[in-house]
Amino acid sequence: MKTKNKLWIWAGIVNLLGALVHTILGQTTLVDPMLSSNMPHQPMSEMLAVWHMVTVALFLTSFYLIRSGLGRTNRPTQDTVEFISYFYVLASVVFIIVSVVQQILAPQWILLLPISILGFLGLKKIK
Repeated sequence: MKTKNKLWIWAGIVNLLGALVHTILGQTTLVDPMLSSNMPHQPMSEMLAVWHMVTVALFLTSFYLIRSGLGRTNRPTQDTVEFISYFYVLASVVFIIVSVVQQILAPQWILLLPISILGFLGLKKIK
């Protein structure tokens, strides 16, 4: 039986918007300045690769959350949404700690934490 989970759909939409912001604004405000800096080539290449890995992860999790919200409610789907939700909570904690330690706002947690909350609320809805 396919049932829609609107909370997961919203989590995926918010995540997709974040992925687009990451791709467009992040490129111009973070990646381009790094590429034109005097940073040694090796760490710059590795940071660029990590940046693009995060881009892939954001779009992939957006797709999965939306697809799951549109009717996939079997147990493996629930486990994956739960994994994504926990991962985003932990990523939020990392950004909060970095913000405090570096005394500068790393705002990514403002987007990631609500996505995880929507994921968890959607899990409660089907249990």
